[in-house]
Amino acid sequence: MGSSAPALESIPLGKAERGDALRRWNVHVWEWKALMVILIVTDLLMVGLAFRVAYWIRFETGLTIFAEALSSQAYYGRLVLVLTPVWLLIFAVVGLYQRDVLLGGTEEYARVFRGTSIGLLFIVMAGFLDPELIIARGWVVLAWGLTFLLISLGRLVIRRIAYWLRSQGFFLARALIVGANAEASALAEQLLRWRTSGLELVGFVDGERDPGMELPQNLRVVGALGDLDRLIVEHGVEELILASSALSRESMLTIFRRYGVSEGIHLRMSSGLYEIITTGLSVKELAYVPLVGVNRVRLTGVDWVIKAVLDYALAVPAVVILSPLLAALALLVRIDSPGAIIHRRRVMGVNGRQFDAFKFRTMGEDGDEILAQRPDLRAELAQTHKLRDDPRVTRVGSFLRRYSLDELPQLFNVLRREMSLVGPRMISPAEMPRYEQWGINLLTVHPGITGLWQVSGRSEIGYEERVRLDMHYIRNWNIWLDLQLLWQTLPAVLRARGAY
Repeated sequence: MGSSAPALESIPLGKAERGDALRRWNVHVWEWKALMVILIVTDLLMVGLAFRVAYWIRFETGLTIFAEALSSQAYYGRLVLVLTPVWLLIFAVVGLYQRDVLLGGTEEYARVFRGTSIGLLFIVMAGFLDPELIIARGWVVLAWGLTFLLISLGRLVIRRIAYWLRSQGFFLARALIVGANAEASALAEQLLRWRTSGLELVGFVDGERDPGMELPQNLRVVGALGDLDRLIVEHGVEELILASSALSRESMLTIFRRYGVSEGIHLRMSSGLYEIITTGLSVKELAYVPLVGVNRVRLTGVDWVIKAVLDYALAVPAVVILSPLLAALALLVRIDSPGAIIHRRRVMGVNGRQFDAFKFRTMGEDGDEILAQRPDLRAELAQTHKLRDDPRVTRVGSFLRRYSLDELPQLFNVLRREMSLVGPRMISPAEMPRYEQWGINLLTVHPGITGLWQVSGRSEIGYEERVRLDMHYIRNWNIWLDLQLLWQTLPAVLRARGAY
């Protein structure tokens, strides 16, 4: 249970306080309304462009064997005038114009895909129900794919502009974290690191401060629970984030009664399970009692199937296409220095199952002898599990590491379902203590050949930052994030930043 902090009086906000809250809320209304108008106009233009480009490809490029009699621009022009507002209505239904969804990155892409797919089904159903409605199937499929691509592109550009505006103080909501303990500190650190969250943290409201709590960055405890009314008005707060493990049940109920339906205040509550929530939760009723369960693995059901399909769809052709390169690299490793071609590294897998990750050998056979003579290198290796200037690395090994070619044999680990193309950084059993309470999360997904750590600087980033990136990936996984990271991997590898 949490603290025994002084309870708030369970009375509604006064007229003056309600008026202040509404005025603060309205400060940002014009920003979000302007953004909404820009999004609707952009979506409208992108849908129209997608339909037009689909028509051009289908009927005007000569790529098809024949063209239907009803392929006139006038016919499809009238059709587009009807379909475009229908698709925008579908976008609204799937939540693409909700404030909580806007600027949401991969979650936004997922909703765009859902909306365009529903639009495709609408056209198919309309053609089925109305025999007189004749539409070229090629045009429909092209319109569906192009709509998804162009809408996603438009929102990507708008999101980048909005993120820049957030750095200038726009599209931000001031927030207080109610509670002051380890969970509250962890929440604050996560929010502070991701500036694109749209929250500007003011500080903590203290129930009963944990004496061992470390306050992140420049945040401080700005008041007690009984000061919430004053703090909201004084700091222009729009978001209250409850660190549930820091508060008693009575305090949380009182706060919900007071602010849960208050205009101008968004009330959010953490799960109290910050260390293990990355695996996802499931709710099931037993004897009419809703109970929350914690998943043993992060990906289940359709998510697991989609990720496996992506892995095999890319890994199988990659092994076939790259087989001549793999053979050439294996020959270079053998010619450059004596020893095995493939190095097997013992690492941690899902649910703690260990396996051997395959890599082209990049070190000489005398590596242990060299390390034994250099205590400074042993100390650096124990601290970072990497050596910036490693004398054990061979000439070919240095080249392989620079462009991550030594990791290509891990494609076979992917085919064996020991690894995934995208995932957290694989670690050895000796590294597990470094992850502390986060270690249980790391073992809920397959380690990846690439991931957030790969595209964020590889070995240049500190160990704590690597852990944070791994946890962010696990907590926020969806298939669109995997596709985004795969897209970013090639330029990251070619830049060779942090590769050693």
